[in-house]
Amino acid sequence: MLTSTIAAISTPAGKGGIGIIRISGDEAMPIASRVFTPRGKRDLSRMEGYTACLGNAHTLDGEILDQVILLCFRAPKSYTGEDVVELQCHGGEAVTEAVLREVIDAGAEPAGKGEFTRRAFLNGRISLTEAEAVMDIINAVSVDGERAAASLAEGSLARKTEELKQDLLDIQTQIAAEIDFPEEDVEEADPEQLIADLKAVQRELDSLLKGYDSGQKMLRGVPAAIIGSPNVGKSTLLNLVAGFDKAIVSSEAGTTRDILEERVTIGGVTLLLADTAGIREEASGEIEQIGISRAKKRLENSNLILAVFDQGRPLSDDDRALIADLKDKPVLAILNKGDLEEKIEKDEIYKTFSHVTELTAKDPESLKTLSQAVSDFLGTSGFDADAPLLANERQRGCAQRARQAVKDALEGVEIGLTLDVCYALLDEALAALYDLSGENASEEVINAVFDRFCVGK
Repeated sequence: MLTSTIAAISTPAGKGGIGIIRISGDEAMPIASRVFTPRGKRDLSRMEGYTACLGNAHTLDGEILDQVILLCFRAPKSYTGEDVVELQCHGGEAVTEAVLREVIDAGAEPAGKGEFTRRAFLNGRISLTEAEAVMDIINAVSVDGERAAASLAEGSLARKTEELKQDLLDIQTQIAAEIDFPEEDVEEADPEQLIADLKAVQRELDSLLKGYDSGQKMLRGVPAAIIGSPNVGKSTLLNLVAGFDKAIVSSEAGTTRDILEERVTIGGVTLLLADTAGIREEASGEIEQIGISRAKKRLENSNLILAVFDQGRPLSDDDRALIADLKDKPVLAILNKGDLEEKIEKDEIYKTFSHVTELTAKDPESLKTLSQAVSDFLGTSGFDADAPLLANERQRGCAQRARQAVKDALEGVEIGLTLDVCYALLDEALAALYDLSGENASEEVINAVFDRFCVGK
């Protein structure tokens, strides 16, 4: 039972246009009235939900802290399902912390991580998957990722989960009477229909699981690195995708000594992109050697490696050594400087790497070519931001358990196992889906979900 009234600052630390102190619980308005005086003679206790009031925030002793706007949200039609009051003051750390301190002195308890959203979940306002989507919206790194997270927050996955649960319950209904009343004259379950229905559910779960990797790329971004021997055009490529001169471009070998990082969106995906030092055996000093060492280390943590080669010159020993090192790594090979006379041995590149594209990095039009190549490589072409999406490993694990139980039930029907075995397996699938939606989630799982949140959300 949630009996306490909680409060926290719900806007990021630092300076801004406004700072918001959120209060939630049965005593939200009485507590707010102790630190807020409205302009005029307005009775705060009679304020209706979705209304606002201008006034002053002050200490319990009456010292004015700031001119603020009070917003009132009445249970159950609020974010948490409880009475909620928000005090919107000027956005500075000193004033928001001062107002929060008075709210707590007036009787509120400091909110923990994600406690407002936890209350929304516990009060039945949102499902667990919708709650998780709140942080996905906050942390999304691309426009399509944000749209996908917003769709999750609106219940796209929750609705799909409900559909799958109902489908499984309908299948169980087909076989329940035959199990419970074997000696009665009841219509037997049709094995062919059971198989068709189970296959339909399995396809839906397969589709969810198949979209997991592309969804993660959209939501979280992709760690990526540009690699290549000196003077193949790595820095020019970085500048192309960044849209400005992030890196120094020079004909002198070894000018990139350290890792330059930039967050760029290309092919609809945000890349956490690093431009690394040119890889060559004869480094010109300790600093360049350190840069090359860091470049090689960065490759181990990259899910996309843009390996750049110069079309205007034959493959060097450094190029060939790099090709050997990059085998079995996630590489998109880029044949750069397509405006020059072709001298590179293309066959070696195409034989080694399954994904190759040709472009001229100094030509802005090449961005389209690269965008399509990246999208094809990552498998994000045609990503549907409005479709149901598994957003994290917890959800993926639940879907996998459900899929395995449905698969086992399907195989059982196909080989003629008794229907009570099939029924029990469908119970396992349903349990996994209930865990996915949060209806059967343990306290440990719930705590783990909301521990990802920030205070104030």
